[in-house]
Amino acid sequence: MYSTGYYDEADLTDSLFERVTMMEGIMTSAATGGGSDEVRYAELRREFMANEQIKLLLPPFVRTYRTLSAFWPYIKAQAGTYAERREIINKAFTPLMDYLEGVGIAPGDKVMSDALESFDADGVHAVWEKALVRRQTDPEGAITSARTLLETVSKRILDECEITYTDKEDLPKLYAMAAKALNLAPDQHSEEPIKVILGSAMSVVNGLGTLRNKLSDAHGRGGKVPVRPSPRHASLAVNMAGAMATFLVETYVEKHT
Repeated sequence: MYSTGYYDEADLTDSLFERVTMMEGIMTSAATGGGSDEVRYAELRREFMANEQIKLLLPPFVRTYRTLSAFWPYIKAQAGTYAERREIINKAFTPLMDYLEGVGIAPGDKVMSDALESFDADGVHAVWEKALVRRQTDPEGAITSARTLLETVSKRILDECEITYTDKEDLPKLYAMAAKALNLAPDQHSEEPIKVILGSAMSVVNGLGTLRNKLSDAHGRGGKVPVRPSPRHASLAVNMAGAMATFLVETYVEKHT
């Protein structure tokens, strides 16, 4: 299907996975002596670049080269054989394909996604989606997004509860304010098990702040070479932030519906 590189309108599909596959086929064809469908490549690239989640996972050469003619010198210099070029292109598209196929997505991701989307699709859920996308390909960015998620949820709840805050409050303070507004502060309860659970939640938030400051891309670094977070660190941060954000959202919804 992809050997010529040319497609008519009947080839268009509503499936994002198939459209990404189509782009990979177009680029592979252009890199291995086949046809060069500049128009369709430009259409697909424009669509994918407009999608913030997909854009993050696009191969770097797709983000860089707006046309196949510009891509050709790059791929030609990377490898001399067709087989090598196919492998380069295939590997570059693998992270995006894995994401679209749900590879590496935890069972709880959808539960948290549904809760956060229903609460604030444009704000909170958008940050959550960015954190999910970055877990495997951009661990530092994922950790930053994890903190941003909790900050955004906390501020949104404070806004809804008409509680004033300033730009000086850090994440632990914002979370503590939101938790108190929702009766989730440990000192608002007398039952020991509940106090322990809510105290542990506070510790998780404090830990996220520390992890972000030490490992994420949020601050400039000097001196010794810093420890780089791995995808497992990013998954830990994102999963904890998602769980805590969902806990706040579900509590807010229960108390205000």
